[in-house]
Amino acid sequence: MGEHIDFRAAEHRSDTTPVSPELPDLPIRPVLGEIGERLEDSGTAVLVAPPGTGKTTLVPLALAERGLRVAVAEPRRLAARAAATRMAELLGERVGDRVGYAVRGDRRSSASTRVEVVTSGLLVRRLQSDPELSGVDVVILDECHERHLDADLLLALLLDARGGLRPDLRVLATSATVAGDQLATLLGEDSPAPVVRAHGRLHPVGTSHVAPLRKESVEGTAARAVRSALDEQGGDVLAFLPGAREIARTRDLLADLAGVDVLPLHGRLASSEQDTALRQGPRRRVVLATAVAESSLTVPGVRTVVDSGLSRVSRVDHRRGLSGLVTVRAPLAVAEQRAGRAGREAPGHAYRCWPEHEHGTLARYPEPEIRTAELTRLALELACWGTPDGSALRWWDAPPSGPLAAGHAVLTALGALDANGAVTERGRRMAGLGLHPRLARALLDGGESTGRRTAAEVVALLDDDSLTQDTELATALRKLRGKAPGAQRWRREVRRLENMVPDTPKPPQDGDDALVVALAHPERLARRRAPRSRVYLMSGGTAVELPRSEVREDPSGMPTSEGLAGSEWLAIAVAERSPGRVHGFVRLAARADQSLAEQAAPGLLSETEEIDWHEGDVRARTVRRLGSIVLAEKVLTTPPADAVRAALLEGLRTAGTELLHWDDDARQLRHRLAFLHRVFGAPWPATGEEDLLAVADTWLEPELSAARTRADLERLDAGSVLRRLLPWPEAGRLDELAPNRVEVPSGARVRVDYEPEQPALPVRLQEVFGWTSVPVIAEGRVPVLMRLLDPAGRPAAVTGDLESFWRNGYRQVRADLRGQYPKHSWPDDPLTAAPARPDRSGR
Repeated sequence: MGEHIDFRAAEHRSDTTPVSPELPDLPIRPVLGEIGERLEDSGTAVLVAPPGTGKTTLVPLALAERGLRVAVAEPRRLAARAAATRMAELLGERVGDRVGYAVRGDRRSSASTRVEVVTSGLLVRRLQSDPELSGVDVVILDECHERHLDADLLLALLLDARGGLRPDLRVLATSATVAGDQLATLLGEDSPAPVVRAHGRLHPVGTSHVAPLRKESVEGTAARAVRSALDEQGGDVLAFLPGAREIARTRDLLADLAGVDVLPLHGRLASSEQDTALRQGPRRRVVLATAVAESSLTVPGVRTVVDSGLSRVSRVDHRRGLSGLVTVRAPLAVAEQRAGRAGREAPGHAYRCWPEHEHGTLARYPEPEIRTAELTRLALELACWGTPDGSALRWWDAPPSGPLAAGHAVLTALGALDANGAVTERGRRMAGLGLHPRLARALLDGGESTGRRTAAEVVALLDDDSLTQDTELATALRKLRGKAPGAQRWRREVRRLENMVPDTPKPPQDGDDALVVALAHPERLARRRAPRSRVYLMSGGTAVELPRSEVREDPSGMPTSEGLAGSEWLAIAVAERSPGRVHGFVRLAARADQSLAEQAAPGLLSETEEIDWHEGDVRARTVRRLGSIVLAEKVLTTPPADAVRAALLEGLRTAGTELLHWDDDARQLRHRLAFLHRVFGAPWPATGEEDLLAVADTWLEPELSAARTRADLERLDAGSVLRRLLPWPEAGRLDELAPNRVEVPSGARVRVDYEPEQPALPVRLQEVFGWTSVPVIAEGRVPVLMRLLDPAGRPAAVTGDLESFWRNGYRQVRADLRGQYPKHSWPDDPLTAAPARPDRSGR
């Protein structure tokens, strides 16, 4: 079969050369010639083809048959290996001959290789080291619709390379679900790139919904659906779960299945285990897979799909300063793609683990990772390319400025960028390691401090924390040094990382593991908040909680110093956020101490004078911190006056103006001014709480500058300082416009109540006999509301029309009260009766 394809780079065949007839007759075959022609004419093209059409395997072979050297960029390592293996099988060759692959830590190719399948991230690194991408004629960007961060970056860099050093470089973007027109516009220069469409011949796929039972776990629902699939359908079952942990738990729930092989499939497995899951066996199989099985590879024998409906995606919690993978609802496009796996080889069926009525609520497409992920690594790649902000590139979605700026800040702290944002030599070295910049820093600096073996061991685990279920780093490393699952893969990665840094022999010491973790994540150095507490405050300001399993107790039930919870300090490697939880959650950490923390994060150390409002009073102290963690503090006896003044203003804004001394006269003045502001507006001042606080530094001076504590504020006479807000010369008319008291017919001067919206006069009814008109204030604009009281001072009636009250309401009041107060005057005609002034006893 291999003789039918000529990969010689120097000799290009005619565009009409047919693909070898022995290759599979997949739906992509009719458009293979068109793809080559479009790339030859335009240099770029978009291929839209559903899963199962053969685009991943036949298109690279067809382009190689034209004499082109082809690089195929896959988003995942497993897909890269599987695609190369399948193409080699089609040629009847071994991987590494004319078809090879390269993933991090593993490459199989030779001088005769003409098609190489690589991960998107690895191809970015090659492009950085060789912007001309020597030896490559065409790059195929497979599965663009998945919108992985590395793939989006690679596309932007390739377009930039085509615009400069490599105008002859051909770029083909393939997609299974996304609309091709938008991608074509991005790839085109003066006009959109041509779009080639291939139509699949998938078999029909039926669907059923298996709704979760009350309080049933994701794994429980998936396992129940798998059992239904085995009973009701034929062939093998492919079940999609969000991650390796869910796969392990589902596998345990299916352990009692007889005559069925239950196999995991995810990117962290050893190559041999992945290959086993991708091969049909003598018995029925249930393959429990993550998103790696959604596209780019076919799991043979599958007739049924079980879809948990969940995906694990990268997210950043900016409020808590935590980033990582979180579980979300899979969008509709992903659900359709997963279901289609059941119809690759024959009619099939898909079981969806969510209620049918929820299906219409799913989002249409996945959220591009560039919008939601932590962008430190992307920021370093952009700086290495020479455009730190990415503005010189053409993007499908440009990186958001906030997360990109946060990435620049991290890189500057790590020494990867200089003060101007340009990449340093250290930064280029970090980028060349192919690790996240934090891990690159831990490997480089940790190798010098702890020895490269220790640094490599810790970094290998941090880069693949699925290798352990333990929370304590020391326990996880001890098991991996033995025969724990994944230990062989971990040791291979340790050896690879060791060879990337200089050898600095150093005897291992206690705390070396924690130091490497702290070098990677100094903002996750954490100190216990209180004795015996499982809650720690990280230097970045976020609180996290240890699982209860990390608390060791003596026979009396008291916590001991053993376990992570027995350590005052932690170097936290992995912390996650969970919706609804008050704190973050520690998944992997090492015991540390203050000395180690200061050694690992000197840039976070600070000593400052802090004068603030704390727990109801001014606090003045000198504080030594590691980020947000207080290391030591002492009282500052002579704090700067301006800082104390600012703290007191903060206290007023926090506690309100009630901190001051308000007597009745002061409150009355405040209400009178508020009334005048409502009626006349400026220059009469507003005296609401927010209004007074906004100008507190005006009306409280100079007393505010002289104050030092809360007690000083409490002694301030609010009425006296409030008079500073009176406008001049209008202040001379205060008593005229808003009189404090009004004389009533009895001769008494009664205080007006200005607190309500309409001023009121609370007065005993007997004192206003003969009065027919209510008082009017504010230049006659506002009548005063009469709040008439009984002889005991309790409300009897409220009126704004005394004349009407005497004619109508008074008779009912008289009838109700005359029996209670027989010694008081209750005349038949209040208009002619003499007003009575109460005696000193109130009668």
